[in-house]
Amino acid sequence: MPGSFKKIGLVGRSQQDGLDSVLQDLLRLLSDRGHQVILEDRLAELVPGFEVKLGSRDEIGNESDLVIVAGGDGSLLSAARTLARYDTPVLGVNRGRLGFLTDISPDQIHEQVSAVLDGRFTLENRFLLDVHVVRKGEQIARGEALNDVVVNSGTSAQMIEYELSIDDTFVYRQRADGLIVSTPTGSTAYSLSGGGPIMHPALNAVVLVPMFPHALSSRPIVVDGDSEIRVDILERNRIHPPVTCDGQVNMTARPGDSVVICKHPHRLTLLHPLGHSFYASCRDKLRWSNALVD
Repeated sequence: MPGSFKKIGLVGRSQQDGLDSVLQDLLRLLSDRGHQVILEDRLAELVPGFEVKLGSRDEIGNESDLVIVAGGDGSLLSAARTLARYDTPVLGVNRGRLGFLTDISPDQIHEQVSAVLDGRFTLENRFLLDVHVVRKGEQIARGEALNDVVVNSGTSAQMIEYELSIDDTFVYRQRADGLIVSTPTGSTAYSLSGGGPIMHPALNAVVLVPMFPHALSSRPIVVDGDSEIRVDILERNRIHPPVTCDGQVNMTARPGDSVVICKHPHRLTLLHPLGHSFYASCRDKLRWSNALVD
């Protein structure tokens, strides 16, 4: 892969504070190094004065050797759902808050992005989830998620009743505010807030976290990452529960529908600067310890 990064895509969310300066720094760096650049078309207004090729995310994924996502983790989650299908490696520059996925800070752009472009990086493959809403045997909606799929009541102080099956084996019937189905990537996000475990990104596993279940013994379950998970929304529910992917893609189920979740056929290839450590990220982002680590 080193030396093959000739055409670089730049994507992000145009409303991100400070994104214009990050993009300008990246464009200057890439221009000085002689790389071809494709900028996401919606970002053109942030970099006036730069003459650069514009394209959609699909065009960028199809044509680029590497895509740099500028923004926060939400920006990378949004981009990942498109870019994974093109097997295009992704590098994140953080302009958000936590930055579990976008781990290069703006003041390190020249040093660390240059190092990655020179071949000094580590590589991770992160799997995504496919979700289908099935009604009377027919798929009526589908989505993809890098972090999590959430089925919830969508209404304050109102529960839904559902049945959970894994690989066509009945697990339980439960009343709760909903269910979070999370990848290891998403285990440090919404799942963590719901009491789920932190999972190393290399694990082939999925965690199911009930949201405020009406049962004291109900706890998160970790299952094989290749499992097919089915959430059946019971007919006697009166509400139409939302189904969300990474908190960004929204679908709506009805009583009697099934929400079917399984591993996506494509993976996201995520690059990190040398020295990146998942555990160091947890210490830093989650404030595990204030002690110095040698």
